[in-house]
Amino acid sequence: MLKKRKRKRKCRCCGKMYLPDPRTRDRQKHCSAPECKQASKKARQQKWLNKPENRTYFCGQENTSRVQQWRRNHPGYWRRCPKTRNALQDDCSSQVVTGQEDTTTLTESALQGDCQLQPSLVVGLIAHLTGSALQDDIAISIRKMQAYGQSILGIGPGIEKGEKGHDRKTSAVSRADTSYSC
Repeated sequence: MLKKRKRKRKCRCCGKMYLPDPRTRDRQKHCSAPECKQASKKARQQKWLNKPENRTYFCGQENTSRVQQWRRNHPGYWRRCPKTRNALQDDCSSQVVTGQEDTTTLTESALQGDCQLQPSLVVGLIAHLTGSALQDDIAISIRKMQAYGQSILGIGPGIEKGEKGHDRKTSAVSRADTSYSC
């Protein structure tokens, strides 16, 4: 099997030498510079419009009705989507913790202050931990983490007053479950 040599070509727009993409080696006439890409697109469009069968592609009653029918089938396609409420805002409602007194003093650079002031940090952290940037997945993860936090603090649903929500000595996962076997 003979291996084709890589040969540089001269760009029709800027005149610089470039290596063509191997997939389009026989057709590529311009380099990958932005100005040259624009020139390449313009040349392709002009070549397409110069063909006799394409000269009236956008003209006439038949093509007008084709476009009108497409627009009826795709309403609002060319308009910008209206701003929608962020689903994560509803899931992150603030909660008042009663019966606890904060005796610690925080400095300006405390991590807790940074997390409360920067919801994008929390969302980014959850997306990184879960491996998903989809809002639905992040919202589910936030709900689970929020419920877990409530159980730790003893403020979650189903927890009676005075009952601790989380025991530091025991874990939900037993030691036997942590060993993996194939």
